[in-house]
Amino acid sequence: MSLTSFIKNSDVKEKFLQEFPKPEFRLKKELLAPPLTNHYGLVGTAFDYLLRFYIEHLNPKAITNQWIADIAIELIRNDERLYKRASTIVSNAKENHSIFMKTGLISEDIFKSAVLLAQLDPIFRAGVVDENIGTVDDRDISDLRNLISIVEPKNFKAVELCLLNPTFGKASALVGGADVDLVIDDMMIDIKTTKKFELQRDYFNQLIGYYVLYRIGGIDGMPPKHEIRRIGIYFSRHGYLYLIDVHDVINQDTFSKFIEWFKERAEKEYGLQK
Repeated sequence: MSLTSFIKNSDVKEKFLQEFPKPEFRLKKELLAPPLTNHYGLVGTAFDYLLRFYIEHLNPKAITNQWIADIAIELIRNDERLYKRASTIVSNAKENHSIFMKTGLISEDIFKSAVLLAQLDPIFRAGVVDENIGTVDDRDISDLRNLISIVEPKNFKAVELCLLNPTFGKASALVGGADVDLVIDDMMIDIKTTKKFELQRDYFNQLIGYYVLYRIGGIDGMPPKHEIRRIGIYFSRHGYLYLIDVHDVINQDTFSKFIEWFKERAEKEYGLQK
């Protein structure tokens, strides 16, 4: 289970709807990198890895969390054949990642590693083993190449702070697990690799959920006095970073009561101590 699952509960969705007005979203942006296959989830996860690698190179002092693929392989240790295959994928990816950190050259190997790592994530996140582990579609590589080619480095160059895939201290356990893609200075960013350029209510709820967890448990790796002031989505197929000022969507007069409700509702769902 996870934050994503928790906020899909009908009563939780209704509470978010009542408490947090979704901003108007009238922007129109061209689809610059259309999908080349129907492997939407796989390519999305692969790009999450690839963009984090890229941002880590841009920000040498970035703090990166453990790869989900690293955690996933420990869950299949009892399956010797699958464990060996998955361990090789992670080992090769770490070597390719190390080379990229030194050279900054985005090679065919780093694209391939991003896809292969993405194949392992569902083991941890959903308890599902991808039957195609170890097989890479060349069209997915081309898709990733197009996606990374439209990234604007200035959007992801930190002044003070860069955290990759951080969790929310004890608050992550409150909802059965939660991590956000990026924290850059005062921004908390989720990556969406979708051809639809729209601020869906579910996307907005997810951003608010991350902000709530941050206010409850902080963010691992972030100094205590550092403050998140903006939340947003990087629409990777459009090369656009959309940001929301939290003061425009959070009512500070009622937010503390909402946090208490959130903690109690999560405890009811997961049976965890507050």
